Amino acid sequence: MAHDDCASADAALTRAFTILGTRWTAMLLGVLGRGPAGYRELSRALGKVSDSVLSERLTTLTESGLVSRTVQEGPPITVTYRLTTAGEALMPVLDQISAWADHHLPEPAHSRQP
Repeated sequence: MAHDDCASADAALTRAFTILGTRWTAMLLGVLGRGPAGYRELSRALGKVSDSVLSERLTTLTESGLVSRTVQEGPPITVTYRLTTAGEALMPVLDQISAWADHHLPEPAHSRQP
């Protein structure tokens, strides 16, 4: 691979993992991969994520074009999040990374069942 091609690939991976490498992001995308969801539904599905972190992740994913945010006028006003075309295109990649990790990366000792 030529130096320019390698630098371009590194830059692309850096952009991708800047977003995908943050805690809760992959899980959030996984939940939205099952279909559109509201904020509270996402919060319940993720469990221990704080409201501020969830809001931050949703903002980042929306700004990056992976998730769309739709507001339905009420009462009550509801907000729905869903994957965009770009977000949907990412799902098979995340599935492949997960499969790769299951096959090639050992689980940390503290997470194994006795």
